[in-house]
Amino acid sequence: MELSLLLAFAGLCVLLALTPGPDTFLVLRFSLGGTRTGLAAAVGSATGSLLWALAVAAGLATLLEQSAEAYRAVKIAGGLYLLWLGIRALLRRGKGLGDVEGAYGIGAGAAMRAGLISNVLNPKVGLFFVAVVPQFLPGHDASLGATLLLGVIFAAVGFAYFATIAVVAGRALAWLRRPRVQRAIDRGTAGVITALGVSTLVSATR
Repeated sequence: MELSLLLAFAGLCVLLALTPGPDTFLVLRFSLGGTRTGLAAAVGSATGSLLWALAVAAGLATLLEQSAEAYRAVKIAGGLYLLWLGIRALLRRGKGLGDVEGAYGIGAGAAMRAGLISNVLNPKVGLFFVAVVPQFLPGHDASLGATLLLGVIFAAVGFAYFATIAVVAGRALAWLRRPRVQRAIDRGTAGVITALGVSTLVSATR
């Protein structure tokens, strides 16, 4: 693949990473429990991107492009998952952050799984890999090597951005642990995640 093509794709990935989405708020929320849980969620999200790349290379993602029902099913599943995460977060609102490993009842392993599931069930990520990634493939040939290379770039850019969020939030824990700040972030992130879930479900029923 040409270097100019890879650089253009990487630039697009940076722009997309800087656009707030479900994974952004998930990583931020888990980072309140410490850098470790935030980084775990970032790793999960990056792993999900690689799975999407594999799906494109295997031709499985074409099903989403050709079947409205399959795409709708992914949107519904993703919406329900975000809704569940948001409601769960709202119910846990107000619990302390003193126990880093157990903050919000979640450890590093569970944070990684949450990031993975959120990414895999994010219809916008699926749409990106189905509609955008093939445009950067030589001759639109979705070979395993070329597709995985683009998937690795997408995952690496996303991880770098989410890792930055996790590290910054982790170092700011002393300030974030203030009750007023904690409540504001609790309500904000939980509300946004819930709203994203509802929005995804509504769009899936149209």
